[in-house]
Amino acid sequence: MTPKFLAAGDAALVVEYGEIIDAALIDAVQQLDRRLAAAGLNGVVETVPSFRSLMVHYDPLATSSAELIAAIEALDAGAAAASGEVGRRWVLPVCYDAQFAPDLSDVATATGLAADAVTATHAANEFTVAVVGFLPGCPFMAELPAAFDLSRRTTPRTRVPAGSVAVAQKLSVIYPTESPGGWHLIGNCPVPLFDARWDRPALLAPADAVRFKPIDAAEHARILAAARDGSYDPRRECTA
Repeated sequence: MTPKFLAAGDAALVVEYGEIIDAALIDAVQQLDRRLAAAGLNGVVETVPSFRSLMVHYDPLATSSAELIAAIEALDAGAAAASGEVGRRWVLPVCYDAQFAPDLSDVATATGLAADAVTATHAANEFTVAVVGFLPGCPFMAELPAAFDLSRRTTPRTRVPAGSVAVAQKLSVIYPTESPGGWHLIGNCPVPLFDARWDRPALLAPADAVRFKPIDAAEHARILAAARDGSYDPRRECTA
């Protein structure tokens, strides 16, 4: 897959693989991100993956965009195919009860599935974290079947509860904190996704694999209470 190189000011370079959200593009971005991290190229400060591109921040006093482009092309040319590589594996609890799923019936209608089939499909799917952004620790996860290629809500909510599990455009997301949002809410995950006291403050990272484990409201309340008092650590409890 041949990328396009775009300047982003005088200290960043965008390596773009396409213009859509697609599993192959996500994989290409994540492979390049891993290869750059392993290569330790002179002058590279930080890399920021998206669904379809990788932004490479660099020190213009140590390297140039031309040097980086040549190095990235060499990495691509010499790379063995490593499609499907994943990072850590997680099993996250989610409660699909009606109190947490105000959009479940709408999603069922839009997908042509029964409500319980929507949640069963979501829980059975293995997701790959494509990017983390929008909010600290917020994972955008690919990819659901084609029936879930849904537009976002025509009227976004001004307040989406923390932990809300939502779908749109064949993707799923978990809101780590209360915020506005326009995705379709189908459940809630009581697990904290971001804690500044952790060595890696965001629980999930690009290329991580995620599955969801359905739980009832009582178990949701138990985990939420334990997370709040510090006795529930998802870094131990949720690794697969």
